[in-house]
Amino acid sequence: MDTIKSNKKALFALAIGGFGIGLTEFVIMGILTEVSGSLGITIPQAGHFIAAYALGVVVGAPLLTGLGSKLTPKKMLFLLMIWFTVFNTLSGLATGYTSLLFMRFLSGIPHGAFFGIGAVVATKLAKKGKGAQAISIMFSGLTVANVIGVPIGTYLGQQFSWSVSFYLVGFVGLLALGSIYLWMPKIEVDETEEKISVSQGLKNTELWALIALTTIGTGGFFAWYSYVAPLITDVAGLPNHFVGYAMMLAGLGMVVGNFLGAKMAELFSPLKAVIISLSVMCGILLLNMVIASNPYLLMILTFVIGAISFTVATPIQMAIINTSKGSEMLGSSMNQSAFNMGNASGAYLAGLPIAFGYGIIYSSLVGAMLAFSGVAIAVSILIVRRRKEIKYRKMAMSC
Repeated sequence: MDTIKSNKKALFALAIGGFGIGLTEFVIMGILTEVSGSLGITIPQAGHFIAAYALGVVVGAPLLTGLGSKLTPKKMLFLLMIWFTVFNTLSGLATGYTSLLFMRFLSGIPHGAFFGIGAVVATKLAKKGKGAQAISIMFSGLTVANVIGVPIGTYLGQQFSWSVSFYLVGFVGLLALGSIYLWMPKIEVDETEEKISVSQGLKNTELWALIALTTIGTGGFFAWYSYVAPLITDVAGLPNHFVGYAMMLAGLGMVVGNFLGAKMAELFSPLKAVIISLSVMCGILLLNMVIASNPYLLMILTFVIGAISFTVATPIQMAIINTSKGSEMLGSSMNQSAFNMGNASGAYLAGLPIAFGYGIIYSSLVGAMLAFSGVAIAVSILIVRRRKEIKYRKMAMSC
């Protein structure tokens, strides 16, 4: 009973860290207009801060996971959260485009390793057969951040200064540090497993296919979400404070979608669950283009898109862990890099039609195209798997 209670506290510690990460990753989208106005840059240029953070995740996830392979997960998670707290706080002190771009890059470096290592730790803390639920608890911190943290951070950034939003992130980082120190048990790492991860993990072709799936498929959501603020104000014509309400609705959707995705991963195979989610996302984003000028329907779809987007998170993480047996932490961390490559590419690609004067709603079209491409990759992986199974059966029968 004590073990179950302590494991729940440990999962809650991971959720607090996830809350801080979700806050810093998504609050920038709610204060994009304030940042661009303060620094004297365009909205597409301000979108570079989203991309810089995401690129930090891409660089940091495999690098820090490899460097920290000899440390216990508890020590590694603690060190990652120190880095996170320091550079997010310093982001609030940035005075220009270049300095904020650099700080956002550094702030993103611990993100992927934290979620990657945390996902594997969560499965070790979970009861047998409940790994997907444990991972969803960790990700719940990120989704709840979109319900509570991001709207508060957006409000503070709009009413006072965008710097205050990053100071709030630093405060949450301190809470995460304390919870990890007090509640996270010492889980030893199998050194043999880590050697396998270095020598063989990067040779796994299906792992790389899943990384591509995450990058491209989830880029569809980020293409829409990166420009949700101007979509609400410029296209739907709603007052500026409705951006906070919209992000809260998206966050509520993410909370629902996160746990729904865990159930889908248990009912179907993880990869089939991803195909269902991305297919629905493609259709909804196309619908969003049609109704974007209607403020009531747009707010409803904001919730729906948020929900659909996070039905992908746990299934794809489970698919990665299942595929990278013997190199779970590497694969799991690389998948977090992939999520943020999707963040960076989605924000960049969706900004192109805007920069060429086609309007904010075309970010949804870009998102639909990316989601559809993700479906195509997932189907291709299943076809290759089936062909391999047929080949192995024929070989077994011939023997």
